[in-house]
Amino acid sequence: MTEPTSRRVVFVVGSGRSGTSTMAGTLRTLGLHVPQPEVVADATNPKGFGEPRWVVDLHAELLARSNVQVSDARPRAWLDTGTTSGDHATRERVTAWLERQFELGDELVIKDPRAAWFLGLWRAAADRCGATSSYVTMLRPVTEVVGSKQTYYGRMGAGSDQGAVTRTAAWVNIMLHTERATRGQQRAFVHYGDLLEDWTQPVFALGEAFDLAAVKTAMAVDIAEVHRFIDPSLRRVTMTWDDIGVPARLRELADETWEVLDAIARDDSTAHQERCDQLRAAYSEQYAEAEAFAHSTVVAQRRAAAAEARREAGAPGETRSGADRVPHAVRAMVPPAARQKLRKAIGRERSSQQDRA
Repeated sequence: MTEPTSRRVVFVVGSGRSGTSTMAGTLRTLGLHVPQPEVVADATNPKGFGEPRWVVDLHAELLARSNVQVSDARPRAWLDTGTTSGDHATRERVTAWLERQFELGDELVIKDPRAAWFLGLWRAAADRCGATSSYVTMLRPVTEVVGSKQTYYGRMGAGSDQGAVTRTAAWVNIMLHTERATRGQQRAFVHYGDLLEDWTQPVFALGEAFDLAAVKTAMAVDIAEVHRFIDPSLRRVTMTWDDIGVPARLRELADETWEVLDAIARDDSTAHQERCDQLRAAYSEQYAEAEAFAHSTVVAQRRAAAAEARREAGAPGETRSGADRVPHAVRAMVPPAARQKLRKAIGRERSSQQDRA
């Protein structure tokens, strides 16, 4: 059965802390429906997130099943989430939920930073509901995004710049793949700064481009409410590379990614899309090199984690015996021959291979 073509669903995508909440809140204020209930506002986002609770919970579940983080820097993470979201039962579940939301309004806005991992799932659900999908990718300088996450979400690894490095890499990974996932679709790229400076220009342009009745017919009272909703002072973090310790190669790749996305916002041309493809390949290569360098560290951490798990489970050979608790200096005073007899008596005799290890 074909549903009315007036059905629209706008997906607000892009990295977290890039103005996605402001865009979603603006569209909601103008009359698009945000499925209820919403995630409750907090100190990190006092104006509200504009995120449907059901959507956030679904994405958190799917990410856990995929073993993927919200801001994951691994290129292969896209394959893992794609496999998870391709499940028939999941697609039916999302389609049924979306159909119920259209009973409350023909024009929806769905926003969640996790949504970038599952855009194919949502597009298929919208198609089944007879709805037109549109995508707004919010753009904010990577240093501001990373700086905002450092400020409000804390560092990964206190006393180091590991958090900044990981988050910068994740920004590159997410933004380039979001561009690829929305390519060929009805889409727009909007600068967060432009939204704060004069929201009417980018938002009313979206209304025309996406044929959003709520935006095109907005009443004066709704427009006034948006003016009260948008608060330029919420752009509280304006860091630069001087404030964030990131390796030069990654910094250059992030800068090039920002430049091409900025160019696409003005001219969504094939040439710029091809440049994104090149950068995505360069990022994958750079990440593979980093993984190769860090392989020994990864293996050591896995071994340590496995040993800890065995100790917690009380596995044989992992619980320290009374002999282990005797200080080494005291054990060394026991003659070698006597120590060997003691080990044999308690079943812990060492092999010649252990002695050489």
